[in-house]
Amino acid sequence: MTPLSEGEPLEAESLEAMPSEGEPSEADPLQGFRRLGGRPRFEGRLFAVETVAYADPDGHEITRDVVRHPGAVSVVAAHGDGTVTLVRQVRVAVAAAVLEAPAGTRDVDGEPPEVTARRELEEEAGLRAARLERLGSVYNSPGYTDQRTILYLATDLTPGETQPSGAEERWMTTERIALCDVERLVADGRLLDATTIAGLLLARHALGHGKPVQEGSAVSVQEAPR
Repeated sequence: MTPLSEGEPLEAESLEAMPSEGEPSEADPLQGFRRLGGRPRFEGRLFAVETVAYADPDGHEITRDVVRHPGAVSVVAAHGDGTVTLVRQVRVAVAAAVLEAPAGTRDVDGEPPEVTARRELEEEAGLRAARLERLGSVYNSPGYTDQRTILYLATDLTPGETQPSGAEERWMTTERIALCDVERLVADGRLLDATTIAGLLLARHALGHGKPVQEGSAVSVQEAPR
């Protein structure tokens, strides 16, 4: 990472020159804030960090470090019995194996998001979907990153072939939970990934008009490490 030199000015630019995907369509989406400029701080394989300067409505200048991310997809793989397949993957940032929907970064230039979603579903969960429906999208953590994740519902599932990428995916396992148990799993602290939670709730609404698809307890099926 290359830090800014003390007192080094940020490079001036207009807000119009750098539109942000998914911003509200209102005439003033920033509510009077104006972008003054920005300077790259770090560029990695999956994301970059930029220091940006804005002026608030009173003209006071503020600077923020922002993580620039190409975006991602997350797929809720729903079975006909009211359960969904999730993956449990070690996330070193939180030092834990996290239960989450199959997901991946949109890191292939020009690849449509639905193609990314199908690929990630098969690579991580070993499933193919005859039907793929876009549920919506969410900002992952807009306080510091522009990452936006598109949520999909995959149905009419058939077995596919997993293709682990990296050590974490090689030791990934899959589990099936009941859609009607989402709130309980969140309250119990067993389901912590916010993007997954949003996708599960949207999927349940799409499949059952806001009602539980099937009553019963969560079913967990652990697979051997891959």
